[in-house]
Amino acid sequence: KDAQMKAAINQKLIETGKRERLKEFLRAKLTACAWKDQLKAPCKEVIKEKGLEQVTVDDLVTEITPKGRDLVPDSVKKELLQRIRTFLAQHASL
Repeated sequence: KDAQMKAAINQKLIETGKRERLKEFLRAKLTACAWKDQLKAPCKEVIKEKGLEQVTVDDLVTEITPKGRDLVPDSVKKELLQRIRTFLAQHASL
């Protein structure tokens, strides 16, 4: 049931164009707080440990994703969550 609800919400976000606007908002906020720059050093470290020829993009994503999530400022997470909640309140028929 949770998967169905998640799929329905995602579909509604896509249909209304809200998903893309949320992604743009998130991109702008992450750029403003230099989030990408904070991930460069850990990425370089993983590449150095595994070797340039041995590391794949998938390896890098797997290793860096938890750190990337941790580095998103709480204020950005809260604002994004509030925007999603507002959207859901406006589309309560889901």
